[in-house]
Amino acid sequence: MLSFLILYGTGEGQTETVADRIAETIDTRGHDATAIDVDELSAGFDLGEFDAVLVGASIHVGKHQPSVLEFVRSNRTDLNAMPTAFFQVSLSSATEEGRAQAVGYFEEFSAEMEWHPDRVGFFGGALRYSEYGFLKRLLMKQIAKRAVSDMPEADASGDVEFTDWDEVEAFAADVAAFVEGRLGVTPPGATGQPELE
Repeated sequence: MLSFLILYGTGEGQTETVADRIAETIDTRGHDATAIDVDELSAGFDLGEFDAVLVGASIHVGKHQPSVLEFVRSNRTDLNAMPTAFFQVSLSSATEEGRAQAVGYFEEFSAEMEWHPDRVGFFGGALRYSEYGFLKRLLMKQIAKRAVSDMPEADASGDVEFTDWDEVEAFAADVAAFVEGRLGVTPPGATGQPELE
């Protein structure tokens, strides 16, 4: 069994929800996955307790959370020496047209941080209109109208989610398989023998 850290920064909670789904998917493979908000890390936190690290951040006004940037900057030597992945949650990632912009945000981040994760995922975020004040709600509706031509249905609160959960689970499974291969670990429950019926 391997231990995975899923460390994330979140604005309105969608990146946390994505991190939790990644952790569930990795747990289902028989590993131990822990999702932690970067703002809740304890002072004596040790990356060495984990076999692999996934870092997640959302995009707000073209920038990742400062606390995520600081974590990566402070730990880039350790991160570059172990299996890692990065996932980004943004409205840009919700459309094919916006993907290039989303990739650009990541490339700028990676170059600035001097960290090169083994796997990268881009996921559509959510618009939490129910949590916005009047002006922010108006602004976000205008941005969404320009950015996304085919809006998904809103939930009962009026919020709109763009995250493709199958894509999130596939990313998590790919990261887990990559780490298993890199560290030479057979997934728990896998015997290498065909199952008998």
